[in-house]
Amino acid sequence: MGDTLLPAIGTEILIPACSLVAIAFALLQWLIVSRVKLSPGGLDSAGANSGSGKNGYAEYLIEEEDGLNDHSVVLKCADIQNAIAEGFSGATSFLFTEYRYVGIFMVAFAALIFLFLGSVEGFGTSSQPCKYDPTKLCKPALATAIFSTISFMLGAVTSVVSGFLGMKIATYANARTTLEARKGVGKAFIIAFRSGAVMGFLLAANGLLVLYITINLFKLYYGDDWGGLFESITGYGLGGSSMALFGRVGGGIYTKAADVGADLVGKVERNIPEDDPRNPAVIADNVGDNVGDIAGMGSDLFGSYAESTCAALVVASISSFGINHEFTAMLYPLIVSSVGILVCLITTLFATDFFEIKDVKEIEPALKRQLIISTILMTVGVAIVSWIALPSSFTIFNFGTQKVVKNWQVALCVAVGLWAGLIIGFVTEYYTSNAYSPVQDVADSCRTGAATNVIFGLALGYKSVIIPIFAIAVGIYVSFSFAAMYGIAMAALGMLSTIATGLAIDAYGPISDNAGGIAEMAGMSHRIRERTDALDAAGNTTAAIGKGFAIGSAALVSLALFGAYVSRAGISTVDVLSPKVFIGLLVGAMLPYWFSAMTMKSVGSAALKMVEEVRRQFNTIPGLMEGTAKPDYATCVKISTDASIKEMIPPGALVMLTPLIVGILFGVETLSGVLAGSLVSGVQIAISASNTGGAWDNAKKYIEAGASEHARTLGPKGSDPHKAAVIGDTIGDPLKDTSGPSLNILIKLMAVESLVFARFFATHGGLLFKI
Repeated sequence: MGDTLLPAIGTEILIPACSLVAIAFALLQWLIVSRVKLSPGGLDSAGANSGSGKNGYAEYLIEEEDGLNDHSVVLKCADIQNAIAEGFSGATSFLFTEYRYVGIFMVAFAALIFLFLGSVEGFGTSSQPCKYDPTKLCKPALATAIFSTISFMLGAVTSVVSGFLGMKIATYANARTTLEARKGVGKAFIIAFRSGAVMGFLLAANGLLVLYITINLFKLYYGDDWGGLFESITGYGLGGSSMALFGRVGGGIYTKAADVGADLVGKVERNIPEDDPRNPAVIADNVGDNVGDIAGMGSDLFGSYAESTCAALVVASISSFGINHEFTAMLYPLIVSSVGILVCLITTLFATDFFEIKDVKEIEPALKRQLIISTILMTVGVAIVSWIALPSSFTIFNFGTQKVVKNWQVALCVAVGLWAGLIIGFVTEYYTSNAYSPVQDVADSCRTGAATNVIFGLALGYKSVIIPIFAIAVGIYVSFSFAAMYGIAMAALGMLSTIATGLAIDAYGPISDNAGGIAEMAGMSHRIRERTDALDAAGNTTAAIGKGFAIGSAALVSLALFGAYVSRAGISTVDVLSPKVFIGLLVGAMLPYWFSAMTMKSVGSAALKMVEEVRRQFNTIPGLMEGTAKPDYATCVKISTDASIKEMIPPGALVMLTPLIVGILFGVETLSGVLAGSLVSGVQIAISASNTGGAWDNAKKYIEAGASEHARTLGPKGSDPHKAAVIGDTIGDPLKDTSGPSLNILIKLMAVESLVFARFFATHGGLLFKI
C-alpha cells in the first residue's frame, strides 16, 4: 500500500492556497475591467450609474471612429447598463425575487432531510456498528441527519452566491465591452473574456474552499469515522444542484419568453433590427441573458463540480484511503481541482496577454485554443498529482469487494474524462458553428421556408448525439475497468477540472450578446454592431461547447452517484429482468420528456403573452415606430418575471419529489431503475436539444452576417430566408436555453438526492411491496 509523497500538511496548505490564488487572480481581472470608465471626463452622474465611483484618474477613451467622439453615447451606455443590472426591474431584482421563493423551498427541504435521515435509527443518539466494518462503532444516524442538513444549506448558499456573483460581473462588463469595441474587436474581446474569467475563477475557488473548510469542520466531530463524515458531505452536492435547477429553469423561462417575443414581433413582423430600442421586450431580453445564461449556468456547473467531488469522496471513504485514514489520498479529488485552477490561470494568460486578436476571424480559434491548452496542461498536472498524492497501490470499494488499483490507473481515469470533454466540445462546435457545413446546410434549407429549416435542424440535433455518446461510453468503460465507481467519479471530475476556463468561455457569450444589444440601443454605428455581432456569434458556439461539457459531465457524475447509491442502499446487483427494476427503467426514461414538456410549455405560454404585449404597444403607442415615443419596458419585464417565478415550481417539484415518492412507495430497487432510465434518455435529449437550438441560432447569424457568397444569396436581413431562419431560431431558443441545460441537472439531482436518502429508503422504503 505505502504512503503518499505529499504529506498531510502539504495538502492542508495546497488546497486553500490554490483557492486564494484563484480569488486574487479574479480580483485582478476585475480591476483591469474596471479601468474602462462609463463616465466621459469623470462626470459624477455617470459614475453613479456605472456603480464604480472611481472617476477622474482613468485615461479617456481613445476614439478611432469618425463622428463618435460624443459624450452622450457613453452616458447612454451607462444608463442602459444600469437598467439591465439594477433598474426598476433589472437582473438583480429578478434574482432577489427568485431566491426569496427558492429560499422557502430550501428551508422546507432541509427540514425533510433532517426528519427522514434522523428517523433511520429512531432519532437515537448512541453510536452504532459501522455498516462496512461492524467491528468498529460509528456516529449515530441523528448526527448524519444534522450534518447532512448543514451541508445541504451550505451547498445551496454557495450555489446561489456563485450565480449571483456571475450575474453581477456580467452586468458590470457588458457596457464596458461595448465601449471597447470602438477601439477594435481585440480590445472588446479581452474585456469580455476577462470578465468571464472573473466568474470562472471565483466560482471554482468558492466551490473548492467551502467544501474543504466544511470537511475540516465536520472532521472535528466525526474523528476517525470517515464513512459517516463523507456520507453527510453529500448534502453539499444536493444543495448545489437543487438551487441550480430552479436557477436554470426560472432563468431559462425568463430569458426565452423575452427573446421569442422580441424576435417574432420585432424582426419578423416589424422588420426592425435585433435589440432595437423601439422594441418593448428589448430590456427584458438583455436582463434574461444574465439571469438565465450566466446565473443559471454558474449554479449548474457548480452543482456538477460539487457532486462529482462528493461521489468520489463517498467511494474513497469506504476504500483503503478511508479505512487507513490516508488524508492526502482521501482528498485527491480536491487536489485535482486545485491543480486545475493553476492550469486555468496559465491558460487564461494565453488569451489575455500572450496573443493579441486583431481580426474577427481570430476570435473563435482563440477560444478553442483555451480548451486545447487547458486540456494538455491538465493532463500533465494530473500525472504529477497522481504520483505525489496517491500511494503506488491501494484498494477501491467495488460493490462489496475491494479492488486493487495503481495510482497511474486513476490518473488515466481523470485524463479519459478530460479528453472525452474536449471531444464532446469539438463535436458540439462542429455541429453548431456557422464555419462548418452542418449549420450552413441548415441556413441553406431556409430558402424554401421555415418548415425545411425545422426539419434540417432537428436532424442535425439527433445526429450530433452520436459521437458524444460514444465518447462518454468509452470514458465509462475505461474508467470503470481501472478503478470501479471511483474511476467514473474521477473521470467526471477530470471533465470539470478545467471549470474556470470552461466558465470563462461560457460567460463570455452572454456578455458579448449584451454588449451588442447596448450598442444597438445607444445608437452606435453599424461598424460597432458588426464587431459585437462577431463576438456574439463566437460566443454562441462556445456556449454550446459549455453545455456539451455540462451534459457530458452530468452523465458521468450521475453514474458515479448511482454507484454510490447502490452501495449505500445495500443493493448487490441491479437486475434489469426484475419487474421492480424494469418498471423503474420505463418510468425513469419517460421523466426527461415530461420535464421537457413542462419547460417548453412554460416558455411557449410566457412568449404568447409577450408577443401580445409587444404587438399591443406597437399598435397603441403613437410615435413608437418612428422613434419619437418610448416603449413601456416595465410591463414586458413583469411578464417574464411573473412567468418564470410561477412556472419554475412544477418542473422543480417533479424532479425533487420523484426519488422521494418512488423510494418510499416502491423501494430502493425500483428507484435504481428510475435513476438508470432517466440517465440514459436524459443525456440524449439534452445533447440533441442544445445542439439543435445552437445550430438554428447560428444559421440565422450566418445569413445576417453575409460573410460568404452563399450567405449573401440568402440575405439580407428581412428577406424570406432570413425570416424562416428567425422562426427556426425562436423554436430553438427554449430547446437550447431552457429544456436542454435543465435536463443535465435533472439526471444529477435525482441521483444525488437518492444517495442522500439511501439509508432512509433502505430502512423504511418500499411500502407498497410490504402490504
